[in-house]
Amino acid sequence: GLSQYSSDPRTEWDLSTFSTREQVLEAVRNLRYKGGNTFTGLALTHVLEQNLKPDAGARLEAEKLVILLTDGKSQDDASLAAQTLKNLGIEIFAIGVKNADEAELRQVASEPLELTVYNVLDFPLLSSLVGKLTRVLCTRVKERSHRETTDTPVNTGPQLSPTDLKISAVTSKSMHLAWSPPLRPPKKYRVVYYPSKGGTPKEVVLEGAESSLQLSNLTSHTEYLVSVIPVYDSALGDGLRGVTSTLPLSSPRSLRVSELSHNSLRLSWKAAQGATHYLVLCSAAPDGAED
Repeated sequence: GLSQYSSDPRTEWDLSTFSTREQVLEAVRNLRYKGGNTFTGLALTHVLEQNLKPDAGARLEAEKLVILLTDGKSQDDASLAAQTLKNLGIEIFAIGVKNADEAELRQVASEPLELTVYNVLDFPLLSSLVGKLTRVLCTRVKERSHRETTDTPVNTGPQLSPTDLKISAVTSKSMHLAWSPPLRPPKKYRVVYYPSKGGTPKEVVLEGAESSLQLSNLTSHTEYLVSVIPVYDSALGDGLRGVTSTLPLSSPRSLRVSELSHNSLRLSWKAAQGATHYLVLCSAAPDGAED
């Protein structure tokens, strides 16, 4: 499976899309580069929520490996999202090119770092990693598949998944989220929210006993995407998603002009809720317009 990311991750193909090596290579040849920002944390969350699901071809009994390829420093918190994957038994390999931040690669990658972190100066040099990386990946899969574990890397179902996300009390700067908890309370909730047209994703981590959250300091008149993701010790429930727009800032109303003289006039209006100052602009009417 493969996903590209900038400020908005995009699945190019799922684990179950192709069944032969030739089909995958052809898809790679036809792949178009996606430019933009570098929200690595959001991309890792996308892979976890969208690509490592049974309906995307992820078999519960199969080992889960994620290879991150990046040429820049993340503009959001990649280490927190990476830790969620690692806590669920998903192994991360981090490959940096050009301007990648090696310290960040080492934070994101799984142990042992000498096998999971790679960094090259330019894209053509990636070819030098193929042989070693292939051997390491195959060896890790064999090692992990022979190791007994009770962890279920990704899980779904009503027992692990909250339902009925409600977004209410929406203002120009805030909104309230509430949901019905799953039958089995999670250890934590990750609430991720960001503007749908691009912007820095923000995240709040709640204790599993909580089932509501007030989001504040939002941008007015903006559509937000919201995800509520339950996290367990050894499983991840399906996330809830919602979309809503904050209200525009309120405007003053009912402008009136009074006490006219040859060089002055008085203005009055109904106040705009939340306004701390007003800017009043005055200019002479153009020739021919009503005074």
